[in-house]
Amino acid sequence: MRFKNKTALITGGGTGIGAAVARRIRQDGGDVALVGRRPEPLRSVADEIGATIVAADAADGVAMKAAVEKVVEMHGGLDILIANAGGHGVGPTVSMSDETWDLAVRFNLNTAFVSARESLPHLIKSQGNIVVLASIAGLFAGPDAAGYVTMKHGCIGLAKSLARDYGRKGVRTNTVCPGWVTTAMADEQMEFIVEKYKLKNIEEAYRLVTRDVPLGRPATAEDVANAVCFLASGEASMINGAILTVDGGAGTVDLPTLAFAE
Repeated sequence: MRFKNKTALITGGGTGIGAAVARRIRQDGGDVALVGRRPEPLRSVADEIGATIVAADAADGVAMKAAVEKVVEMHGGLDILIANAGGHGVGPTVSMSDETWDLAVRFNLNTAFVSARESLPHLIKSQGNIVVLASIAGLFAGPDAAGYVTMKHGCIGLAKSLARDYGRKGVRTNTVCPGWVTTAMADEQMEFIVEKYKLKNIEEAYRLVTRDVPLGRPATAEDVANAVCFLASGEASMINGAILTVDGGAGTVDLPTLAFAE
């Protein structure tokens, strides 16, 4: 029970990787608070595992401050922040609108920054830690995804800065960079690939985008959750400022079909 007597706040905790992390932390004895803009998916996960729901936009400083304070009041403190909210920013630069770019900034980078800023006073007190969900898009660029790629690079820079600035105060910060993950968000992108390449179904699309991945498959949300929960646990007590990829070895080869998902 490695998270016994620990409380974790997870942004974007209602679906995909965030939900998988929430399940894993609960299985390992921790308390979980799910934060997101849409209460319905949060409620579904919370009812399943027994978690606290706080509906808030993680990119909104006022809303996130109130959310963190509510979590601390309900659970008596905060030990772990999983900055998982993200998405948007895909498409050719030449046709990307200001609105799409701004959404990429808000949903990927601002959510991580604001949730970290508002959580840090409590994490310093608890000697807690932060795990930022970036992407292998934060390490190199895939095609037609300038907004997403740029913001995920920014998430890694943010995590490195937090590790540098707050390690002396007892707060560790690490980054997890998934490749393709079989989530609802990725399924939507697979539908686009099915249409573009005239494939039969999304399973064929996943095989196409991972054909050059050494392990030959996409990750599951649970694969990513395992890595996140390791970094968030006491087992990683000497790991600070690390970047852990969960991509089946994709970063070791040139991937012409590479694209990105949460």
